Amino acid sequence: MSCLFSFSVQSYQINARTELAIRYNDISPLENHHCAVAFRILSNQESNILQNLSKEDFKTCRQDMITLILATDMTKHSEILAQFDSCIVTGFDFSKDEHKTLLKMMLIKCCDISNEVRPTEVSEPWADCLLEEYFMQSDREKSEGLPVAPFMDREKVTKSASQIGFIKFVLVPLFEATSKVLPQLSAMIDSLKESQQYYEQLKLMEDMLKEGKSLDSTTKKISS
Repeated sequence: MSCLFSFSVQSYQINARTELAIRYNDISPLENHHCAVAFRILSNQESNILQNLSKEDFKTCRQDMITLILATDMTKHSEILAQFDSCIVTGFDFSKDEHKTLLKMMLIKCCDISNEVRPTEVSEPWADCLLEEYFMQSDREKSEGLPVAPFMDREKVTKSASQIGFIKFVLVPLFEATSKVLPQLSAMIDSLKESQQYYEQLKLMEDMLKEGKSLDSTTKKISS
């Protein structure tokens, strides 16, 4: 769900014509801001962990950092995934810089939205917090007369349905694609599917309760 939050905050920045959106011409305003702040911090001698790099190595490191931070902009998600899938079809080649860069972009994306890989008792409280941030932002957008994303509207969204869609259509395809090059990620896909099953059971319970069925019959249905 974190990736959707990034996308939604991004859309708010642009629709509200904030200082960041204006400064970065509506192009990944949050990610560009993060890059700028990171290198502003690194420009201070006491916090410059890259100061011992050669000029050439620093240039390479800086470009990698910018590329990877910008890759977390979810408006670029489909594009990056399609490019990576194309590499898989033609044959992933670790000797090609372009392929390695795409792999690094996929890995940073996996890290960025990996909450649901963790056990439910750890991930669900974070999902609850994020959902509340969605609702607070959509409330603000409504009050300011701005467009509201359907997945953020407290009158239309349920946690279970939101998480099912996020895991099924965003997380699993992302991790499955990356695992074709790094099979070690397969265990994380199993965790994602367990999380999806948890929210599917939760949704079933919510739907049955909404229909006025007893909790006992709901529990029996889930157990079966």
